[in-house]
Order: sequence, then structure tokens, then C-alpha cells
Amino acid sequence: MKQTAPAAARNRDPIAEVLRGELPEQGTVLEIAAGTGEHAVHFAAAFPALHWQPTDPDLSALQSIAAWREEAGLPNLRAPLALDAASADWPVSAADAVVCINMIHISPWASAEGLFAGAARLLGQGAPLVLYGPYLEDGVETAPSNIAFDHWLKEKDARFGIRRIEDVDALAARNGFARTSRVEMPANNLTLTYRKR
Repeated sequence: MKQTAPAAARNRDPIAEVLRGELPEQGTVLEIAAGTGEHAVHFAAAFPALHWQPTDPDLSALQSIAAWREEAGLPNLRAPLALDAASADWPVSAADAVVCINMIHISPWASAEGLFAGAARLLGQGAPLVLYGPYLEDGVETAPSNIAFDHWLKEKDARFGIRRIEDVDALAARNGFARTSRVEMPANNLTLTYRKR
């Protein structure tokens, strides 16, 4: 049942360091596309005053998250919920922060649109939506590894691909968010924080 993703072990500490400066001191953090569940366990342990709510649309991912959660036994890590970001029907009615790691480039653009629309429904003014992953950026040279990764993604599914930050910023603005932070991360990734206006 338990799945592992090598990248999760490599990037969890750098991401946690950024989250430390972005997440509220208490409340509920909704993790979209939680994947294996390794991040959820790590972050729930790192932020014991926060309730961590992992979600994913994939049944095998939900089973993996549940297995990691059972092993960890953390009181603030909630049972995973089935949630498709592209859907308008989310099983959560409120959150104090939303975190989404490595989803936007490996899903259709409709998932990004749904992510911002859903976060706009859930979050209060000033609350953060934190994104992590590779991005293309005007005026910034793209790493060869990211160009190759983008080609690989598009061959896998024409709807996938590394997104332009400018397109994400525009989508954010249409949903009442403004980008407040851009942090360069290892392996040519970025952490972007958007806050509800």
C-alpha cells in the first residue's frame, strides 16, 4: 500500500523551510494532490500546531497516504480525502492555507484553474496558496533538464507541460490572488506563494 517517491525525500526539507515562513501558526492546511503521502507525514510532524488535510483524486495514492498516516500516528494528520482539483465539488468547506506540490505540470490546465477557483472559495483574505514545482519564466533561462522534462511530459499527454509563471499569475489574479513570494529551490524548481486579496 505504501508508495515512495525519491523526489519527496529530497525536496521535503527545503519545502518545509519555505512553508515555515508562509503557513499560519494554527489552523487547517489543505494539501492538494498529496501523492504518496510522504510530504503529508513530514509536514504534519514539522508543524504540530496545524491540522494537515491530505487529498488526492487517485485511489492508490489515497491508500498510500492512509498507510503512511497509520504508521506515523500523528494526531494532527487527518485521513485522506478524495479530491479532484479540476472539480467544483470539493469535500472541504474551509481551510487556512492550501499547499500543492508537483501537480500543475502533470495535469491538464483545468486542474490549475480548479485549484485557484477552489482555493478562492475556501481561503480568507491574506491566506496563502503555496505551489511547488518547475516553471518557465519570461526573461529567465530555462534549465536544459526542465526543457527535456517539458518535452517528456507533453509526449506523455499533450495537456501536460511546465507552465509559464506569467500564465499562473494571470490565473491567480482572475481568482482574487496575488503572488507574494518566489523562492528558488533545488533541482531547478520554484516555490510560489499566492495570497488571497
